[in-house]
Amino acid sequence: MTSTDQPNIVLLMTDQQRAGFTAAEGGPDTMPRLDRLFADGARFPRAYTSSPVCVPARTSLLTGRFPSAHGVRQNSTAEFARYATDLLDLLRGAGYSLHFSGKPHMHRGPADFDTFNGPYLHDGGPGTDSEHAEFDAWLRGLDHGVAAEPTPFGVEAQLPYRIVDGGIEALGTTAAERPFFLWLSFPEPHNPYQVPEPYFSMFAEADVPERAVGPEVLDRLGWRYRWLRRLIEDKRPGYDEHWRRYRANYLGMLRLIDDQVGRLLDHLGDRCENTLFVFVTDHGDFLGDYGLQRKGAGMSDALMRIPLALRGPGIVPQRRDELVSMVDLLPTIAEWLGEPIPAGVQGRSLAPLLRGEGAPGAEFGSILGESGFGGVSYAESDRPPLHFPYDGPTFDELNSVTMSGETRMLVCGRYKLVVDDTGDELLYDLERDPAELEDLSDDPAHGEVRADLHRRLVQWLLRAADDLPEGHYRPNHRPHNWRWA
Repeated sequence: MTSTDQPNIVLLMTDQQRAGFTAAEGGPDTMPRLDRLFADGARFPRAYTSSPVCVPARTSLLTGRFPSAHGVRQNSTAEFARYATDLLDLLRGAGYSLHFSGKPHMHRGPADFDTFNGPYLHDGGPGTDSEHAEFDAWLRGLDHGVAAEPTPFGVEAQLPYRIVDGGIEALGTTAAERPFFLWLSFPEPHNPYQVPEPYFSMFAEADVPERAVGPEVLDRLGWRYRWLRRLIEDKRPGYDEHWRRYRANYLGMLRLIDDQVGRLLDHLGDRCENTLFVFVTDHGDFLGDYGLQRKGAGMSDALMRIPLALRGPGIVPQRRDELVSMVDLLPTIAEWLGEPIPAGVQGRSLAPLLRGEGAPGAEFGSILGESGFGGVSYAESDRPPLHFPYDGPTFDELNSVTMSGETRMLVCGRYKLVVDDTGDELLYDLERDPAELEDLSDDPAHGEVRADLHRRLVQWLLRAADDLPEGHYRPNHRPHNWRWA
C-alpha cells in the first residue's frame, strides 16, 4: 500500500470514561455526534482495558503488550516502557506525519511528533491566554473534587476546546500527499468533575442513571474497596451524599467532549471519508457505585470495561460480541495498513472482524486484565506512608496500598475470575450479578466453570510472557497474531 493509498487516522481518546454511558451503549444521550459517526463502524461492547490505571493502559495501547510485559505498572514509570516497535514507530515507518494534542501520560514526548500541543493534565494545560490561566487555577482549586455549581468560565476555556483547537491547527500543517495520524487525548471525563452551562444543567440530578449499588454492599467486597472508602470519607466526610451531582457533571462532560469532537469532524469535512477513526478510553470510573469515586480498588467491570469503536474505509457497520482489549489496537492498525505486526506484540489483530468475518471462540472467547505494581499486598488494617498525607482533603486513589501486590482478571463468556498474590480468588456470573457481589468460587455447582477459567487464565499468563528481546531463535507466529485459532 503506497502512502497516498493509506487512510488518515484519527485516534479519539477520553480518560476514565465508563462503558455504557452513551445512547449507543444503552445509556443517556451524552455523545450523539460520536454515536452517529460510529453507527457506520464496528463497535465492541465487550472491550476491556489491560489495566485500570492511566499510564499502564496507555502504554498497552501504544505497544500492544500487557503491563507485565511492557513493565509500566504505575503512573510514575512511563519512561521504563519495554517494547521493540510501538504505534508511533509503525506509523512513522509507514509514511505518516504524527500529531498529538491533549493529555500524554505515556512514554513518548513532544520530540516524537511532528506537532505536539500539550501537555494537558487534569488541572490545566499550556498557553498564555489570561482566561486559560485563570480557569486552570480554578481547576486546581477543585482538588479533583465535584463542583456543586456551574463552572464560572466559558466553553472556550475548557481543555477539550483547547485540545481540538490544537488538533485543527495541526491539520493545517499536513501535506496533501502524505497521510496523517492525529491523536486527540482528552483529560475528561476524569476528575475534577466540572462543566459550565449549558452542560451543567443538561442532565438533571434527578434523572441520572441510578447507581447499581451503594456503600451498603462494601462488606461483600474485597478489602481494597473498604480501605479506599474509609480513606475518602476521612478526608471528605459526607462526599457520597452528592453522587447524583457527580454523575450529572460527568454526563455533561461527555456532551462537552462530543461537541468538541463535532468541531473537528466539521473541519475535516470530506476528509472523513478516507479516515480511520478509533474511539477508546483508558479505563472506567466507579461513578458512585459501591459509594466510591474515580477508580483505585479491585477490577470491577465499572473500571475494566471500556468503549471501543472503529470506523473507516472497508469497515463493515456492525456490533461484535467478541471479548477484545486495547492491546489489540496496535496489531489491528498494523494489519489494516498492510504492515507486519511488530515483534513482542501480544494483542490480536481485529482486522478480519472489521471486515465482517467470523472469529474463533478459542481466540476471542476470553480476555485478560492486570493490576498491581508488585510486591506483597497490604492488608485492610495497614496505613503505610503514602505519597500524600493522611490528613487534609487531598488524596490519590492510586497509591501504595490500593495498587499493592498483583491481581489478575480473566473474563470468559458470562463469567469473571479474579485472583491475587495472596491466593484469594473471586468468581462472578456477570449476567446474573453485574455488580459482582456474589462470589461463586466455593460453589460446587460452579466447580467446572472455575476449573475451566483457571486453565484459560494460565494460557493467558503464558501469552503475556515477554517474547523480547529477540535472539537467534525464530518464534512461530500465526496469521493475525491469533495464537489459539
